[in-house]
Amino acid sequence: QVQLVESGGGSVQAGGSLRLSCAASGRTFRAYAMGWFRQAPGKEREFVARISGSGTSTDYDDSVKGRFTVSRDSAKNMVYLQMNSLKPEDTAVYYCVAGYSGTNLRGGYNYWGQGTQVTVSS
Repeated sequence: QVQLVESGGGSVQAGGSLRLSCAASGRTFRAYAMGWFRQAPGKEREFVARISGSGTSTDYDDSVKGRFTVSRDSAKNMVYLQMNSLKPEDTAVYYCVAGYSGTNLRGGYNYWGQGTQVTVSS
């Protein structure tokens, strides 16, 4: 069982930066691939980024490549999403996820956080 708690969301102007954090419980943190999804109002939840259990492999949605960076600190059971050059279209609730499969699909993740709001104004 894994519990995930996100933090770091907030409001920022376009072009600004935010860093999301995700604290994970459980002693088998390294066994899980971790990721981030987001959901904007009226839209489906979509993949943003993921990182392997070892931290050596990452993947990003095309819409955030070059702007967002996912990382993890296994010693602290933490996952991060550094978001730079933010755009209004990045406005959404961001969810931290954990699972064994390491996929870009929602169904590949067994555990979800409660979400944190990110609002980017133009």
